[in-house]
Amino acid sequence: MLNQNQTPLLDALKANATRPHAPFYTPGHKLGKGISQPLADLFGKAVFRADLTELADLDNLFSPQGVIQEAQQLAAEAFGASQTWFLVNGSTCGIEAAILATCGTGDKIILPRNVHSSAIAGLILSGAIPIFLNPEYDPVLDIAHSITPNALQSALQQHPDAKAVLTVYPTYYGVCGDLSAIANITHQYNIPLLVDEAHGAHFTFHPKLPTPALVAGADLTVQSIHKVLGAMTQASMLHIQGNRIDCDRISKALQLVQSTSPSYLLLASLDAARQQMALHGKMLMSRALQLANEARTKINQIPGLSVLQIPIPPYQGGLRGSLGFVALDETRLTVTVSGLGLTGFEADEILDEKFAVTAEFASLQHLTFIISLGNTLADIEQLVQGFTTLAKEYRRTNLNVKSHIWQNLFTTQCHTLCCSPREAFFAVSEILPLTQTNKRICAEIVCPYPPGIPVLMPGEVITKPILEYLQQIQAMGGFISGCNDTSLKTFKVVK
Repeated sequence: MLNQNQTPLLDALKANATRPHAPFYTPGHKLGKGISQPLADLFGKAVFRADLTELADLDNLFSPQGVIQEAQQLAAEAFGASQTWFLVNGSTCGIEAAILATCGTGDKIILPRNVHSSAIAGLILSGAIPIFLNPEYDPVLDIAHSITPNALQSALQQHPDAKAVLTVYPTYYGVCGDLSAIANITHQYNIPLLVDEAHGAHFTFHPKLPTPALVAGADLTVQSIHKVLGAMTQASMLHIQGNRIDCDRISKALQLVQSTSPSYLLLASLDAARQQMALHGKMLMSRALQLANEARTKINQIPGLSVLQIPIPPYQGGLRGSLGFVALDETRLTVTVSGLGLTGFEADEILDEKFAVTAEFASLQHLTFIISLGNTLADIEQLVQGFTTLAKEYRRTNLNVKSHIWQNLFTTQCHTLCCSPREAFFAVSEILPLTQTNKRICAEIVCPYPPGIPVLMPGEVITKPILEYLQQIQAMGGFISGCNDTSLKTFKVVK
Protein backbone atom coordinates (compact mmCIF):
# COMPACT_ATOMS: atom_id res chain seq x y z
CA MET A 1 0.00 0.00 0.00
CA LEU A 2 1.24 3.46 -0.93
CA ASN A 3 0.94 6.46 1.36
CA GLN A 4 -2.06 8.32 -0.05
CA ASN A 5 -1.27 11.32 2.17
CA GLN A 6 1.58 12.13 -0.18
CA THR A 7 1.40 14.67 -3.02
CA PRO A 8 4.82 14.27 -4.66
CA LEU A 9 4.08 16.35 -7.76
CA LEU A 10 2.33 19.14 -5.86
CA ASP A 11 5.17 19.28 -3.34
CA ALA A 12 7.83 19.48 -6.05
CA LEU A 13 5.95 22.23 -7.84
CA LYS A 14 5.62 24.24 -4.63
CA ALA A 15 9.35 23.86 -3.90
CA ASN A 16 10.34 25.05 -7.37
CA ALA A 17 7.83 27.92 -7.37
CA THR A 18 9.17 29.31 -4.10
CA ARG A 19 12.90 28.73 -4.73
CA PRO A 20 14.78 32.02 -5.25
CA HIS A 21 16.53 31.88 -8.64
CA ALA A 22 16.95 33.73 -11.93
CA PRO A 23 14.68 32.05 -14.54
CA PHE A 24 16.01 31.84 -18.09
CA TYR A 25 13.48 29.27 -19.32
CA THR A 26 9.87 29.26 -20.52
CA PRO A 27 7.22 30.49 -19.93
CA GLY A 28 7.94 34.08 -20.86
CA HIS A 29 6.23 35.70 -17.89
CA LYS A 30 9.06 34.40 -15.64
CA LEU A 31 7.29 33.31 -12.46
CA GLY A 32 4.55 35.91 -12.98
CA LYS A 33 6.84 38.94 -13.04
CA GLY A 34 5.93 39.66 -16.66
CA ILE A 35 2.24 38.89 -16.46
CA SER A 36 -0.24 41.60 -17.42
CA GLN A 37 -1.73 43.53 -14.51
CA PRO A 38 -5.39 42.72 -15.32
CA LEU A 39 -4.56 39.01 -15.30
CA ALA A 40 -2.60 39.35 -12.06
CA ASP A 41 -5.52 41.24 -10.52
CA LEU A 42 -7.91 38.42 -11.43
CA PHE A 43 -5.81 35.41 -10.43
CA GLY A 44 -3.16 36.80 -8.10
CA LYS A 45 0.53 36.35 -8.78
CA ALA A 46 1.00 33.17 -6.73
CA VAL A 47 -0.56 30.97 -9.42
CA PHE A 48 1.92 32.24 -12.03
CA ARG A 49 4.90 31.35 -9.85
CA ALA A 50 3.73 27.77 -10.14
CA ASP A 51 3.19 27.96 -13.91
CA LEU A 52 6.47 26.18 -14.64
CA THR A 53 7.95 24.10 -17.41
CA GLU A 54 9.57 20.66 -17.32
CA LEU A 55 12.44 21.48 -14.97
CA ALA A 56 14.70 18.68 -13.76
CA ASP A 57 12.89 18.32 -10.42
CA LEU A 58 9.46 18.28 -12.08
CA ASP A 59 9.89 15.16 -14.25
CA ASN A 60 8.67 14.66 -17.84
CA LEU A 61 5.08 13.74 -18.67
CA PHE A 62 6.02 11.63 -21.71
CA SER A 63 8.81 9.73 -19.94
CA PRO A 64 8.09 9.97 -16.21
CA GLN A 65 10.73 8.69 -13.83
CA GLY A 66 10.31 11.01 -10.85
CA VAL A 67 7.47 12.90 -9.21
CA ILE A 68 5.00 12.46 -12.11
CA GLN A 69 5.60 8.72 -12.05
CA GLU A 70 5.07 8.67 -8.28
CA ALA A 71 1.87 10.71 -8.57
CA GLN A 72 0.53 8.43 -11.31
CA GLN A 73 1.28 5.34 -9.22
CA LEU A 74 -0.63 6.82 -6.29
CA ALA A 75 -3.54 7.57 -8.61
CA ALA A 76 -3.52 4.04 -10.02
CA GLU A 77 -3.85 2.60 -6.53
CA ALA A 78 -6.54 5.08 -5.49
CA PHE A 79 -8.68 4.44 -8.58
CA GLY A 80 -8.05 0.67 -8.75
CA ALA A 81 -5.93 0.57 -11.92
CA SER A 82 -2.75 -1.29 -12.75
CA GLN A 83 -1.39 1.82 -14.50
CA THR A 84 -2.54 5.43 -14.79
CA TRP A 85 -1.58 8.26 -17.13
CA PHE A 86 -2.23 11.94 -16.37
CA LEU A 87 -3.94 13.88 -19.16
CA VAL A 88 -3.65 17.64 -19.71
CA ASN A 89 -5.72 17.76 -22.93
CA GLY A 90 -8.87 16.53 -21.23
CA SER A 91 -10.61 13.19 -21.61
CA THR A 92 -10.75 13.96 -25.33
CA CYS A 93 -7.09 13.02 -25.78
CA GLY A 94 -7.58 9.91 -23.64
CA ILE A 95 -10.39 8.61 -25.84
CA GLU A 96 -8.37 9.40 -28.96
CA ALA A 97 -5.32 7.60 -27.55
CA ALA A 98 -7.41 4.57 -26.54
CA ILE A 99 -8.64 4.14 -30.11
CA LEU A 100 -5.21 4.81 -31.61
CA ALA A 101 -3.62 2.21 -29.30
CA THR A 102 -6.10 -0.54 -30.16
CA CYS A 103 -7.15 0.11 -33.78
CA GLY A 104 -5.33 0.80 -37.03
CA THR A 105 -6.49 1.76 -40.48
CA GLY A 106 -9.37 -0.47 -41.57
CA ASP A 107 -9.79 -2.12 -38.16
CA LYS A 108 -13.34 -2.36 -36.83
CA ILE A 109 -14.39 -0.92 -33.49
CA ILE A 110 -17.87 -1.38 -32.01
CA LEU A 111 -19.34 1.68 -30.28
CA PRO A 112 -22.67 3.41 -29.60
CA ARG A 113 -23.91 5.99 -32.08
CA ASN A 114 -24.34 8.56 -29.31
CA VAL A 115 -20.63 8.73 -28.46
CA HIS A 116 -18.86 11.99 -27.69
CA SER A 117 -17.18 13.84 -30.55
CA SER A 118 -13.76 12.79 -29.16
CA ALA A 119 -14.49 9.22 -30.27
CA ILE A 120 -15.19 10.47 -33.79
CA ALA A 121 -11.88 12.30 -33.71
CA GLY A 122 -10.26 9.01 -32.69
CA LEU A 123 -11.83 7.30 -35.69
CA ILE A 124 -10.51 10.02 -38.00
CA LEU A 125 -7.01 9.87 -36.54
CA SER A 126 -6.78 6.07 -36.53
CA GLY A 127 -8.62 5.24 -39.74
CA ALA A 128 -10.72 2.70 -37.83
CA ILE A 129 -14.11 1.63 -39.17
CA PRO A 130 -16.99 2.19 -36.73
CA ILE A 131 -19.62 -0.46 -36.21
CA PHE A 132 -22.34 1.60 -34.58
CA LEU A 133 -24.89 0.26 -32.13
CA ASN A 134 -28.09 2.15 -31.44
CA PRO A 135 -28.47 2.90 -27.73
CA GLU A 136 -31.56 1.84 -25.88
CA TYR A 137 -34.28 4.47 -25.96
CA ASP A 138 -36.74 5.65 -23.30
CA PRO A 139 -39.86 6.79 -25.19
CA VAL A 140 -41.43 8.46 -22.14
CA LEU A 141 -38.43 10.64 -21.31
CA ASP A 142 -37.16 10.88 -24.90
CA ILE A 143 -33.63 10.02 -23.70
CA ALA A 144 -31.12 7.59 -25.17
CA HIS A 145 -29.47 5.35 -22.57
CA SER A 146 -26.73 2.71 -22.92
CA ILE A 147 -26.19 -0.04 -25.45
CA THR A 148 -27.42 -3.44 -24.26
CA PRO A 149 -25.51 -6.71 -23.87
CA ASN A 150 -27.79 -8.35 -26.45
CA ALA A 151 -27.05 -5.67 -29.02
CA LEU A 152 -23.31 -6.08 -28.43
CA GLN A 153 -23.51 -9.87 -28.66
CA SER A 154 -25.27 -9.60 -32.00
CA ALA A 155 -22.71 -7.09 -33.32
CA LEU A 156 -19.76 -9.26 -32.30
CA GLN A 157 -21.34 -12.30 -33.95
CA GLN A 158 -21.60 -10.30 -37.17
CA HIS A 159 -18.15 -8.71 -36.78
CA PRO A 160 -15.94 -11.21 -34.92
CA ASP A 161 -12.88 -9.47 -36.37
CA ALA A 162 -13.53 -6.27 -34.37
CA LYS A 163 -10.46 -5.07 -32.50
CA ALA A 164 -12.18 -3.30 -29.60
CA VAL A 165 -15.47 -2.23 -28.04
CA LEU A 166 -16.01 1.28 -26.72
CA THR A 167 -18.97 2.35 -24.60
CA VAL A 168 -20.12 5.35 -22.57
CA TYR A 169 -20.59 4.83 -18.82
CA PRO A 170 -22.35 6.78 -17.42
CA THR A 171 -24.23 8.81 -20.00
CA TYR A 172 -24.43 12.58 -19.65
CA TYR A 173 -27.67 12.00 -17.72
CA GLY A 174 -25.90 9.73 -15.21
CA VAL A 175 -27.46 6.52 -16.56
CA CYS A 176 -25.38 3.33 -16.43
CA GLY A 177 -25.96 0.23 -18.52
CA ASP A 178 -25.00 -3.35 -17.63
CA LEU A 179 -21.26 -2.86 -17.97
CA SER A 180 -20.34 -6.16 -16.31
CA ALA A 181 -22.29 -8.11 -18.93
CA ILE A 182 -20.85 -5.96 -21.70
CA ALA A 183 -17.33 -6.66 -20.41
CA ASN A 184 -17.96 -10.42 -20.23
CA ILE A 185 -19.26 -10.53 -23.80
CA THR A 186 -16.37 -8.41 -25.09
CA HIS A 187 -13.80 -10.61 -23.40
CA GLN A 188 -15.28 -13.76 -24.95
CA TYR A 189 -13.75 -12.43 -28.17
CA ASN A 190 -10.46 -11.62 -26.40
CA ILE A 191 -10.62 -7.95 -27.28
CA PRO A 192 -10.47 -4.96 -24.92
CA LEU A 193 -13.37 -2.97 -23.57
CA LEU A 194 -12.70 0.78 -23.65
CA VAL A 195 -14.92 2.98 -21.48
CA ASP A 196 -15.63 6.68 -21.73
CA GLU A 197 -16.14 7.21 -18.00
CA ALA A 198 -15.62 10.96 -18.22
CA HIS A 199 -18.49 11.61 -15.81
CA GLY A 200 -17.83 8.71 -13.43
CA ALA A 201 -14.51 9.45 -11.71
CA HIS A 202 -16.27 9.62 -8.33
CA PHE A 203 -17.80 6.12 -8.52
CA THR A 204 -14.79 4.55 -6.79
CA PHE A 205 -15.31 6.47 -3.59
CA HIS A 206 -18.80 5.59 -2.35
CA PRO A 207 -20.77 2.30 -2.24
CA LYS A 208 -24.06 4.03 -3.11
CA LEU A 209 -22.66 5.19 -6.44
CA PRO A 210 -22.66 2.91 -9.53
CA THR A 211 -19.96 0.26 -9.91
CA PRO A 212 -16.71 1.79 -11.25
CA ALA A 213 -15.85 0.74 -14.80
CA LEU A 214 -12.64 -1.05 -13.79
CA VAL A 215 -14.49 -3.06 -11.14
CA ALA A 216 -17.10 -3.98 -13.75
CA GLY A 217 -14.35 -5.40 -15.97
CA ALA A 218 -13.24 -2.59 -18.29
CA ASP A 219 -9.72 -2.88 -19.68
CA LEU A 220 -9.33 0.87 -20.10
CA THR A 221 -11.26 3.83 -18.76
CA VAL A 222 -10.89 7.57 -19.23
CA GLN A 223 -12.10 9.88 -16.46
CA SER A 224 -12.53 13.65 -16.36
CA ILE A 225 -11.25 14.37 -12.85
CA HIS A 226 -12.15 18.01 -13.42
CA LYS A 227 -15.81 17.32 -14.25
CA VAL A 228 -16.91 15.76 -10.97
CA LEU A 229 -13.90 15.92 -8.62
CA GLY A 230 -11.50 18.67 -7.55
CA ALA A 231 -9.02 19.00 -10.42
CA MET A 232 -8.71 21.99 -12.72
CA THR A 233 -10.59 22.12 -16.01
CA GLN A 234 -8.91 19.97 -18.69
CA ALA A 235 -7.23 17.66 -16.14
CA SER A 236 -8.15 13.99 -16.66
CA MET A 237 -6.78 10.47 -16.22
CA LEU A 238 -6.54 7.30 -18.28
CA HIS A 239 -6.48 3.98 -16.38
CA ILE A 240 -5.88 0.43 -17.57
CA GLN A 241 -5.85 -3.05 -16.06
CA GLY A 242 -5.03 -6.51 -17.39
CA ASN A 243 -2.92 -7.40 -20.42
CA ARG A 244 -5.27 -6.90 -23.37
CA ILE A 245 -3.85 -3.43 -24.09
CA ASP A 246 -0.19 -2.65 -24.80
CA CYS A 247 0.92 0.02 -22.32
CA ASP A 248 3.66 1.21 -24.66
CA ARG A 249 1.10 1.86 -27.39
CA ILE A 250 -0.94 3.95 -24.96
CA SER A 251 2.14 6.00 -24.08
CA LYS A 252 3.07 6.48 -27.73
CA ALA A 253 -0.50 7.40 -28.68
CA LEU A 254 -0.68 9.98 -25.91
CA GLN A 255 2.45 11.61 -27.27
CA LEU A 256 0.53 12.23 -30.50
CA VAL A 257 -2.44 13.95 -28.86
CA GLN A 258 -1.02 15.69 -25.79
CA SER A 259 0.92 18.93 -25.60
CA THR A 260 4.71 18.72 -25.32
CA SER A 261 4.42 21.70 -22.94
CA PRO A 262 2.03 20.31 -20.32
CA SER A 263 0.64 22.64 -17.68
CA TYR A 264 2.02 21.76 -14.27
CA LEU A 265 -0.92 23.57 -12.72
CA LEU A 266 -3.17 20.92 -14.28
CA LEU A 267 -0.85 18.05 -13.39
CA ALA A 268 -0.52 19.16 -9.77
CA SER A 269 -4.30 19.53 -9.51
CA LEU A 270 -4.62 15.85 -10.46
CA ASP A 271 -2.19 14.91 -7.70
CA ALA A 272 -4.10 17.00 -5.16
CA ALA A 273 -7.53 15.77 -6.29
CA ARG A 274 -6.39 12.16 -5.95
CA GLN A 275 -5.13 12.78 -2.42
CA GLN A 276 -8.37 14.52 -1.48
CA MET A 277 -10.50 11.61 -2.65
CA ALA A 278 -8.21 8.89 -1.28
CA LEU A 279 -8.37 10.47 2.17
CA HIS A 280 -11.84 12.00 2.28
CA GLY A 281 -13.71 10.64 -0.75
CA LYS A 282 -16.42 8.73 1.08
CA MET A 283 -17.28 11.68 3.30
CA LEU A 284 -17.32 14.11 0.38
CA MET A 285 -19.49 11.84 -1.74
CA SER A 286 -21.87 11.18 1.16
CA ARG A 287 -22.42 14.91 1.44
CA ALA A 288 -22.94 15.30 -2.32
CA LEU A 289 -25.45 12.42 -2.32
CA GLN A 290 -27.30 13.97 0.60
CA LEU A 291 -27.55 17.32 -1.20
CA ALA A 292 -28.69 15.63 -4.40
CA ASN A 293 -31.33 13.64 -2.54
CA GLU A 294 -32.70 16.80 -0.93
CA ALA A 295 -32.87 18.54 -4.31
CA ARG A 296 -34.50 15.52 -5.97
CA THR A 297 -37.13 15.15 -3.23
CA LYS A 298 -38.13 18.82 -3.22
CA ILE A 299 -38.15 19.33 -6.99
CA ASN A 300 -40.26 16.20 -7.47
CA GLN A 301 -42.91 17.84 -5.29
CA ILE A 302 -43.20 20.89 -7.57
CA PRO A 303 -46.22 20.54 -9.91
CA GLY A 304 -45.21 20.19 -13.55
CA LEU A 305 -41.67 18.95 -12.82
CA SER A 306 -40.20 15.47 -12.51
CA VAL A 307 -36.70 14.16 -11.88
CA LEU A 308 -35.00 11.20 -13.54
CA GLN A 309 -35.05 8.39 -10.97
CA ILE A 310 -33.28 5.08 -10.46
CA PRO A 311 -34.52 2.20 -12.68
CA ILE A 312 -38.09 1.07 -12.20
CA PRO A 313 -39.73 -2.15 -13.44
CA PRO A 314 -40.46 -2.13 -17.18
CA TYR A 315 -43.73 -0.46 -18.08
CA GLN A 316 -45.99 -1.30 -20.97
CA GLY A 317 -44.34 -0.37 -24.25
CA GLY A 318 -41.25 0.96 -22.47
CA LEU A 319 -37.73 -0.11 -21.73
CA ARG A 320 -36.83 1.60 -18.47
CA GLY A 321 -35.60 -0.92 -15.93
CA SER A 322 -34.01 -3.07 -18.65
CA LEU A 323 -30.33 -3.54 -19.44
CA GLY A 324 -29.76 -0.09 -20.91
CA PHE A 325 -30.52 1.45 -17.52
CA VAL A 326 -29.43 -0.63 -14.52
CA ALA A 327 -28.07 2.13 -12.27
CA LEU A 328 -28.13 5.91 -11.91
CA ASP A 329 -25.52 8.30 -10.59
CA GLU A 330 -27.70 10.05 -8.03
CA THR A 331 -25.41 13.08 -7.91
CA ARG A 332 -26.63 13.81 -11.45
CA LEU A 333 -29.96 15.63 -11.43
CA THR A 334 -32.03 15.63 -14.64
CA VAL A 335 -35.24 17.62 -14.38
CA THR A 336 -37.99 17.28 -16.99
CA VAL A 337 -39.51 20.73 -17.54
CA SER A 338 -41.83 20.03 -20.48
CA GLY A 339 -44.72 19.73 -18.01
CA LEU A 340 -44.44 23.49 -17.54
CA GLY A 341 -44.93 24.09 -21.25
CA LEU A 342 -41.27 25.15 -21.54
CA THR A 343 -38.36 23.72 -23.46
CA GLY A 344 -35.19 22.92 -21.57
CA PHE A 345 -33.48 25.77 -23.42
CA GLU A 346 -36.11 28.28 -22.29
CA ALA A 347 -36.04 27.06 -18.69
CA ASP A 348 -32.26 27.19 -18.70
CA GLU A 349 -32.24 30.81 -19.84
CA ILE A 350 -34.82 31.88 -17.25
CA LEU A 351 -33.09 30.09 -14.36
CA ASP A 352 -29.73 31.55 -15.31
CA GLU A 353 -30.81 35.13 -15.96
CA LYS A 354 -33.55 35.54 -13.34
CA PHE A 355 -32.41 33.28 -10.50
CA ALA A 356 -28.63 32.89 -11.02
CA VAL A 357 -29.00 29.11 -11.26
CA THR A 358 -26.83 27.65 -14.02
CA ALA A 359 -27.32 24.10 -15.31
CA GLU A 360 -24.69 21.82 -16.80
CA PHE A 361 -26.69 21.53 -20.02
CA ALA A 362 -30.14 21.86 -21.51
CA SER A 363 -31.97 19.63 -23.97
CA LEU A 364 -35.40 19.89 -25.54
CA GLN A 365 -37.34 18.67 -22.50
CA HIS A 366 -34.78 18.51 -19.71
CA LEU A 367 -32.21 20.36 -17.65
CA THR A 368 -29.29 18.45 -16.15
CA PHE A 369 -27.33 19.56 -13.08
CA ILE A 370 -24.09 18.16 -11.63
CA ILE A 371 -24.03 18.07 -7.82
CA SER A 372 -20.47 17.52 -6.66
CA LEU A 373 -18.14 17.87 -3.69
CA GLY A 374 -18.02 21.62 -4.36
CA ASN A 375 -21.74 22.30 -3.95
CA THR A 376 -23.31 23.64 -0.76
CA LEU A 377 -26.71 23.55 0.92
CA ALA A 378 -27.15 27.17 -0.15
CA ASP A 379 -26.73 26.07 -3.79
CA ILE A 380 -29.49 23.47 -3.38
CA GLU A 381 -31.83 25.97 -1.72
CA GLN A 382 -31.25 28.42 -4.57
CA LEU A 383 -31.89 25.66 -7.13
CA VAL A 384 -35.15 24.57 -5.48
CA GLN A 385 -36.34 28.15 -5.07
CA GLY A 386 -35.55 28.86 -8.71
CA PHE A 387 -37.63 25.90 -9.87
CA THR A 388 -40.45 26.78 -7.45
CA THR A 389 -40.74 30.28 -8.90
CA LEU A 390 -40.28 29.01 -12.45
CA ALA A 391 -43.25 26.66 -12.03
CA LYS A 392 -45.46 29.40 -10.55
CA GLU A 393 -44.64 32.36 -12.78
CA TYR A 394 -43.45 31.00 -16.15
CA ARG A 395 -45.75 28.06 -16.81
CA ARG A 396 -47.30 27.86 -20.30
CA THR A 397 -50.20 25.86 -21.67
CA ASN A 398 -48.55 24.01 -24.55
CA LEU A 399 -45.07 22.94 -25.55
CA ASN A 400 -44.38 22.95 -29.26
CA VAL A 401 -41.69 20.27 -29.39
CA LYS A 402 -41.55 17.24 -31.63
CA SER A 403 -41.56 14.22 -29.36
CA HIS A 404 -39.31 11.20 -29.63
CA ILE A 405 -36.61 13.23 -31.33
CA TRP A 406 -33.76 11.07 -30.04
CA GLN A 407 -35.62 7.99 -31.21
CA ASN A 408 -35.69 9.41 -34.71
CA LEU A 409 -31.98 10.16 -34.72
CA PHE A 410 -30.13 7.58 -32.68
CA THR A 411 -32.36 4.53 -32.30
CA THR A 412 -33.41 4.00 -35.91
CA GLN A 413 -31.51 3.55 -39.14
CA CYS A 414 -31.40 7.31 -39.67
CA HIS A 415 -27.62 7.36 -40.16
CA THR A 416 -25.83 5.71 -43.07
CA LEU A 417 -22.04 5.59 -43.21
CA CYS A 418 -20.81 5.60 -46.82
CA CYS A 419 -17.07 5.70 -46.10
CA SER A 420 -14.79 5.81 -43.09
CA PRO A 421 -14.73 9.04 -41.08
CA ARG A 422 -11.04 9.42 -41.96
CA GLU A 423 -11.65 9.09 -45.70
CA ALA A 424 -14.44 11.66 -45.64
CA PHE A 425 -12.53 14.06 -43.41
CA PHE A 426 -9.53 14.15 -45.76
CA ALA A 427 -11.51 13.94 -49.01
CA VAL A 428 -11.82 16.84 -51.42
CA SER A 429 -14.83 18.80 -50.19
CA GLU A 430 -17.06 21.71 -51.09
CA ILE A 431 -19.35 24.11 -49.26
CA LEU A 432 -23.00 23.99 -50.24
CA PRO A 433 -26.15 25.76 -49.05
CA LEU A 434 -28.14 23.65 -46.62
CA THR A 435 -30.96 23.22 -49.14
CA GLN A 436 -28.58 21.42 -51.51
CA THR A 437 -27.03 18.98 -49.04
CA ASN A 438 -29.77 16.35 -48.73
CA LYS A 439 -28.33 12.89 -49.51
CA ARG A 440 -24.78 14.27 -49.79
CA ILE A 441 -21.88 12.82 -47.74
CA CYS A 442 -20.93 14.97 -44.76
CA ALA A 443 -17.28 16.02 -44.47
CA GLU A 444 -17.36 17.56 -40.97
CA ILE A 445 -18.52 16.93 -37.42
CA VAL A 446 -21.81 18.60 -36.54
CA CYS A 447 -23.08 18.42 -32.98
CA PRO A 448 -25.18 20.34 -30.48
CA TYR A 449 -22.98 21.16 -27.48
CA PRO A 450 -23.23 20.23 -24.74
CA PRO A 451 -23.38 17.27 -24.59
CA GLY A 452 -21.17 17.04 -27.68
CA ILE A 453 -22.86 14.05 -29.29
CA PRO A 454 -22.41 14.36 -33.07
CA VAL A 455 -25.60 14.41 -35.08
CA LEU A 456 -23.49 14.14 -38.23
CA MET A 457 -19.95 12.96 -38.72
CA PRO A 458 -17.64 12.70 -41.72
CA GLY A 459 -18.74 9.86 -43.97
CA GLU A 460 -22.43 9.90 -43.05
CA VAL A 461 -25.23 10.74 -45.45
CA ILE A 462 -27.05 13.99 -44.71
CA THR A 463 -30.81 13.40 -44.58
CA LYS A 464 -33.88 15.59 -44.25
CA PRO A 465 -34.74 14.41 -40.67
CA ILE A 466 -31.22 15.26 -39.52
CA LEU A 467 -31.37 18.74 -41.06
CA GLU A 468 -34.77 19.36 -39.50
CA TYR A 469 -33.50 18.26 -36.10
CA LEU A 470 -30.49 20.58 -36.23
CA GLN A 471 -32.65 23.50 -37.29
CA GLN A 472 -35.09 22.80 -34.47
CA ILE A 473 -32.32 22.63 -31.88
CA GLN A 474 -30.93 25.93 -33.13
CA ALA A 475 -34.36 27.61 -33.25
CA MET A 476 -34.99 26.64 -29.63
CA GLY A 477 -31.73 28.11 -28.37
CA GLY A 478 -29.26 25.24 -28.72
CA PHE A 479 -25.69 25.80 -29.92
CA ILE A 480 -24.26 23.84 -32.84
CA SER A 481 -20.51 23.22 -32.74
CA GLY A 482 -17.84 21.41 -34.74
CA CYS A 483 -18.95 22.54 -38.18
CA ASN A 484 -17.55 25.26 -40.39
CA ASP A 485 -20.77 27.28 -40.40
CA THR A 486 -22.49 27.22 -37.00
CA SER A 487 -25.37 29.23 -38.44
CA LEU A 488 -26.25 26.08 -40.44
CA LYS A 489 -26.72 28.04 -43.64
CA THR A 490 -24.08 25.90 -45.35
CA PHE A 491 -22.47 22.46 -44.90
CA LYS A 492 -19.15 20.98 -45.94
CA VAL A 493 -19.71 17.86 -48.05
CA VAL A 494 -17.56 15.41 -49.96
CA LYS A 495 -17.19 16.63 -53.53
